[in-house]
Amino acid sequence: MTIRPADGPHQVPGRSSAHVLGVGAAVVAGAGSAVQSRVNGSLADAVGSGFLAAVVSFGSGLVVLAVALFAWPRARAALRRIPAALRPGDRAPRLQWWQCVGGAAGGFFVAAQGLTVGSLGVAVFIVAIVAGQSVTSLVVDRLGLAPGGKRPVTLGRALGPALTVVAVLISVAGSLRTPDAIGLAVLPLLAGAGSAWQQAVNGRVRGVASGVAGDPRGGAAPGVLAATFLNFLVGTVALLLAYGVSVLVAGPPTGSFPTNPWLYTGGVIGIVFIGTAAAVVHRIGVLLLGLGLIAGQIVGALVLDLVTPGAAAPAATTYVGAALTLVAVAVPAVVGAALARRHAGGRVGA
Repeated sequence: MTIRPADGPHQVPGRSSAHVLGVGAAVVAGAGSAVQSRVNGSLADAVGSGFLAAVVSFGSGLVVLAVALFAWPRARAALRRIPAALRPGDRAPRLQWWQCVGGAAGGFFVAAQGLTVGSLGVAVFIVAIVAGQSVTSLVVDRLGLAPGGKRPVTLGRALGPALTVVAVLISVAGSLRTPDAIGLAVLPLLAGAGSAWQQAVNGRVRGVASGVAGDPRGGAAPGVLAATFLNFLVGTVALLLAYGVSVLVAGPPTGSFPTNPWLYTGGVIGIVFIGTAAAVVHRIGVLLLGLGLIAGQIVGALVLDLVTPGAAAPAATTYVGAALTLVAVAVPAVVGAALARRHAGGRVGA
């Protein structure tokens, strides 16, 4: 029997440092996502609508990205490559229309924060996100939807998601006390699954926008900005439609816009989150990206609880779960690197 490298035959030992940097960037972006969840949840409580809070978050990010595009000609040129890649013909690289609507999943993710965090609590929200994202990341990598190609499901790669789910359950073991609200956890469960798909297709769009879909090591910055702008544009339109429907069904929200400026930073945090994912997914795959984001989210939530005045002190199980999450992220990377080194020397296994 021949054992294939965990991250596919294209991986070579020389990329180990790039993997480490990519996973590190994902962890930092995940920590930002933990801050974003708290910011958007608080904004939703203030304005009285999770959809309105999501529109404000995504819309503000869209404005920032539009200004950046206006000021950077290379990014505008990268953006023009996207509709060109959608036109029929023999042009390469090519995009399918469904690869350009990842922003809808991003909008749904942000809406889920505002709609469910207040009822479920951050603990159950994270459990549902992790479950959806971890499993779907394996499927997305196996199907080769991300620009790095197909990545087989190996023991090392399957162990990472399993450990991550266990780690999160340990972290929030004392917080799962709302059985009546568990049904609402379907929303973040689906949002986590959509997030894994979003990261894959955004990576595809980034490659095309950069003009280097066949060479993912090429210059990425203009393509990352173009892909992130498209993501926010699609997400904002989807959220505006959802907010309009919510107003027709339930009436306008009764809250008011808060004066605290920090509650309007969700869009900027989202830019960092989505931009980082689009920039590194072709190097580390959707699974490692998702695990890194989850690790950052867990550790970020832990730090927020430590530094936020009035917040309850984290329990011992929270520290254990955070440590196990970091191990879960390391397992696929370490196993993949070891198998890649052995694979480079010839046939592996028996």
